Amino acid sequence: MTRFISFPKDFIWGCASSAYQVEGAWNEAGKGPSIWDTFVHTPGKIAKGETGDVAVDHYHRYKEDVALMKELGLDAYRFSTSWSRILPEGTGTINQAGLDFYDRLVDELLRNKIEPYACLFHYDLPQALQDKGGWPNRDTAYAFAEYARIVTDHLSDRVKVWMTHNEPWVTAMAGHFAGEHAPGAKDPVAGFKAMHHIFLSHGLAAEAMRASARQPVKVGITLNLNPVHPATDSKRDRQAANRMDTGLNRLQLDPFLKGTSPLQEFGIGKLISKTVIKAGDLEKMHTLDLLGVNYYTRTVAKYDRKFPVVAASQVQPAGNEYSGMWEIYPEGIYEILTRIWKDYYSPLALGASAKVREMPEIMVTENGVPVPDGLDFDGRVRDERRIRYLRNHLAQVERAIQAGVPVKGYFHWSLMDNFEWAHGYTPRFGLIYVDYASLKRTIKDSGRWFANVIQADGFEY
Repeated sequence: MTRFISFPKDFIWGCASSAYQVEGAWNEAGKGPSIWDTFVHTPGKIAKGETGDVAVDHYHRYKEDVALMKELGLDAYRFSTSWSRILPEGTGTINQAGLDFYDRLVDELLRNKIEPYACLFHYDLPQALQDKGGWPNRDTAYAFAEYARIVTDHLSDRVKVWMTHNEPWVTAMAGHFAGEHAPGAKDPVAGFKAMHHIFLSHGLAAEAMRASARQPVKVGITLNLNPVHPATDSKRDRQAANRMDTGLNRLQLDPFLKGTSPLQEFGIGKLISKTVIKAGDLEKMHTLDLLGVNYYTRTVAKYDRKFPVVAASQVQPAGNEYSGMWEIYPEGIYEILTRIWKDYYSPLALGASAKVREMPEIMVTENGVPVPDGLDFDGRVRDERRIRYLRNHLAQVERAIQAGVPVKGYFHWSLMDNFEWAHGYTPRFGLIYVDYASLKRTIKDSGRWFANVIQADGFEY
């Protein structure tokens, strides 16, 4: 028996991308190098030695891409601006050609009645700032605030919704702890320093953006969040899952929604909190109009004393469906949305005097799956697995809404196939297929399905 999964009429349907993953034009029109330009040109860092030098050439093909967004019926498009395209040295002289590109993109979106959602940072720090210490250097937070002011001053007459950062946890931990992302460091202390300074930069930027905006704007952030389950019901695994949850979810949510930090719960965190967190930092970062939730999978944790800081490691449960990168677990998006609501938004969490309407709006700002799809004999991309993924995850978003979580929108990752960081071009997340040899775009069956969902504000399930 089926039922119609219905979403509110004002629900915002969108897709997301990021500058480095789609733009290309890595050294054109005055753009300076970013840490990802450096990283991808370092042998052994990226699968098959691939780079984002061209990516999907969105810099030159943005009009074609916006036309495809219109064909899909998108309400909004979340993109990121390249810091080093606008400020080649990270600070100082503005590259007008960089701002001009985002002028053209924003104007083209608005001409097609697509709301631009601008994100100021999606992993690609200017190399010039990395050379001065990068995110572990507190000065970078202040440089980011000035960059945010410049871009807001230029685009806020047309852009109303802004994200300061995409997934600061990934920037800090994958880039400075695990070394899988640029700049490729493997230093836990640097990872925690970077995370704190990124969080601080959000608060500094929010203040600068609201002061320079040409109209009232919403300033948000997107966080990668996973529900964490213990591998077994043993006490050690439950404690391990709790530590993993603190190190992933609470470490991100507490500063922005409570103005506190759980760093003190880790040995290394005590050191960081004493030497890095300065008076007023937590108050500064406790400012948010919009919380973006990026969800892909859950984390299943077991006790593992060999793993630093949290004494826990991730396991992959048997018997479940997997993508090329993660376990597919649709219920997790419901779990994380309702957990955020319960722990941070409910009257019990807020206290008797607080009002829910004063809390940030909630949106799903990334959700998607890599599927090894390709063109069939007739030029069609029949990605039924992605459609199934979308159906099951959107049903769980609607379930969260019915449970009282006022989710305002859903952005699919990604608009089109693109460069997927250390994995190169092998994982395909897009609703639009890209032939990387010719750069021809083809809307997949999932894109057609998503367009029908947008038009109907729901689907049969």
